[in-house]
Amino acid sequence: MIDPEPTDNAAESVPPRIPIEEYAVIGDTETAALVSRGGSLDWLCIPRFDSPSCFSALLGTADHGRWLIGPVGEAVSTRRYRGNSCILETIHETSTGKVKVTDLMPLGDSRADIVRVIEGLEGEVEMRHEWVVRFNYGKVRPWVSHHPGHERDDDVIVAIAGPDMLLLRGQRLPVADDGHHRDQWTVRAGDRLQFSLTWFSSWKEIPPPLDIPSRIEATYQKSADWASRCTYDGPYREEVVRSLLVLRLLTDTRRGGIVAAPTTSLPEDFGGERNWDYRYCWLRDASLTLEALLVVGYVGATKLWRDWLVRALAGDPEDMQIMYAVDGGRELPERELGHLPGYAGSRPVRVGNGAVDQKQTDVLGEVMIALEIARERGLSETAQSWSVQRALVDDLVKHWDEPDNGLWEIRGPLRHFTHSRVMVWAAFDRAIQAVDKHGYEGPVERWREVRDAVREEILTKGFDTAKNTFTQHYDTDEVDASLLLIPLVGFLPGDDPRVIGTVEAIEHDLMRDGFLLRYRTESGVDGLSGDEHPFLACSFWLVAAYAVTDELDKARELMDRLVGLTNDVGLLAEEYDPGADRMVGNFPQAFSHLTLIIAAVQLAEAEARAAQEVAS
Repeated sequence: MIDPEPTDNAAESVPPRIPIEEYAVIGDTETAALVSRGGSLDWLCIPRFDSPSCFSALLGTADHGRWLIGPVGEAVSTRRYRGNSCILETIHETSTGKVKVTDLMPLGDSRADIVRVIEGLEGEVEMRHEWVVRFNYGKVRPWVSHHPGHERDDDVIVAIAGPDMLLLRGQRLPVADDGHHRDQWTVRAGDRLQFSLTWFSSWKEIPPPLDIPSRIEATYQKSADWASRCTYDGPYREEVVRSLLVLRLLTDTRRGGIVAAPTTSLPEDFGGERNWDYRYCWLRDASLTLEALLVVGYVGATKLWRDWLVRALAGDPEDMQIMYAVDGGRELPERELGHLPGYAGSRPVRVGNGAVDQKQTDVLGEVMIALEIARERGLSETAQSWSVQRALVDDLVKHWDEPDNGLWEIRGPLRHFTHSRVMVWAAFDRAIQAVDKHGYEGPVERWREVRDAVREEILTKGFDTAKNTFTQHYDTDEVDASLLLIPLVGFLPGDDPRVIGTVEAIEHDLMRDGFLLRYRTESGVDGLSGDEHPFLACSFWLVAAYAVTDELDKARELMDRLVGLTNDVGLLAEEYDPGADRMVGNFPQAFSHLTLIIAAVQLAEAEARAAQEVAS
């Protein structure tokens, strides 16, 4: 049983209290929207992931913009994605009847549309419709009017402000009411109503209406065909395929960028300041996404991203950023939106990301690992793509030993983070493989010399002999969950005592209620106030680490708990609060889903090896 969406007065006076896991995501591989179980579309940036939002109730109130189509009064609401697609189907059952709402963003037509279809299934259900558009993150109230629309329209509603126009079509349009548009009507068994929302540049002609049934079918077929290319057939296949669909949704298939999440400022610490904008393409996260796609059969996606990478990095290698806009743009200034109260009162609400100027030496390692896997699976380099990689590795020779902000974008002092050094080693190692195994040209002897020097430094300065564990950075005895990647990237084998000791230390120091923290925030290393919750990607890394260290019972037990955290439609946020049993942070999170895939593959391979050993 769910309560109805907040009444207008309540929604306009307090931040929404809808739990993060009560949202589902729809998207068209250029942007995405979050829809609550009760039918409120509370977040949409359009036409791109990093565009300003026009529905912002997720971080504010109904008056900051939303599109609600849901039952009046209490209902039992269940939902699912249609097969292997992101077409969301929600069934609302009340004491008087049952109704189905289908939500999607059509794929493959180079438009920016949202489609919502209401079908009466049984009896009758009183339904409510509210449409509130506020451009520029809920700040700009548009001019809204009826319009004759396209020549195939009878009547439409348009909302316009500056360069943006939204157009609402439907058999029954809501009526203006003090800056909102509202309607209420009874849906009876057999009724079918279709609504569509279209964004377009305000100076262009109104586009024609969609043939909605055919667009739904084409979108389903396109998505199902893509999912059918998955070569993974091991444990947790259903969760792996859903995670793949999430990663596809977060990939801008027009431009090639892969965003970390479609949201900004969903808090890591409710009521605190750990609120970040994830609607951009981190080279690290994108590289790890490609690794996840590659290990289950998706080579074509790598070419799209590699070509994006070459464009984004064009110029001096010293100017490489850790993150970019989805089109490869470099300017991502961080600013605060004071007019939004934030999710559950968590402020500030931020857009842009100040981490763009950080030094994160590990990034090139993740890029080179992903591209080496792509080469192993048959993707040939172009002259330009290899030239860019060679230039980046040559530049790394000059500054690999400098301190940095690390994987977790620490806003405290620069450190010599051990994970960063391991990924420096990986960057040189994969560049050497490109020369030795694939025949590309490069100063391989120089790269070998530096790779070996990096390895020696890590083993000397990044390892605590007394505790038999690697450390977070060279000036501490604390551990960090990123150290679990040491065996996964091939720096040391899984049966090395130093790896086993590190896994044990991480279990001891960072496990909270059965899940892993990234690091201990009370040490003050990140320069931020407040605390955070277990980071789901770290726990998936632990599954993979258990797999390569032959702790298969532990791996399976933890994996079962982790996949049990997905919401009813298979989505994961960035973090999880085990005390309150709720999701935390930006949602859905690419990092969580890509590490789920990698953990499942590692576990399947380890179990296959164990079975083979028993058989022999």
